Amino acid sequence: VQLVEHGGGLVQAGGSLSLTCAASGHPLGHYAMGWFRQTPGKAREFVAAITWSGKATLYADSVKGRFIVSRDDAKNTVSLQMSSLTPDDTAVYYCAVRWGTGGYCYIGDNEYDDWGQGMQVTVSA
Repeated sequence: VQLVEHGGGLVQAGGSLSLTCAASGHPLGHYAMGWFRQTPGKAREFVAAITWSGKATLYADSVKGRFIVSRDDAKNTVSLQMSSLTPDDTAVYYCAVRWGTGGYCYIGDNEYDDWGQGMQVTVSA
């Protein structure tokens, strides 16, 4: 399976961006998905997660109320809508899929099996 993120780029503080993670080679339906981000010299950080059903989501405190994760299994995609962006949101963003069973939102990067290549998001002050 290959996960590919789309939609990153440069935005001014206070602006919005949407990231989409598209999968090829395997349907994403019935599998938990997550979004993480990483800045140079720091560990990968949990951002958001969604259950296999899409009925539950979980967010890092730093993005709660500003980011929304959703999934469209018909299109085999997961999205992350980001608003009220600040320079602290600048990072490489990764989507990930957990192939195992389990109806939860997962926040540990070691709980995911496959990852996208990452997409740069830069927020200017």
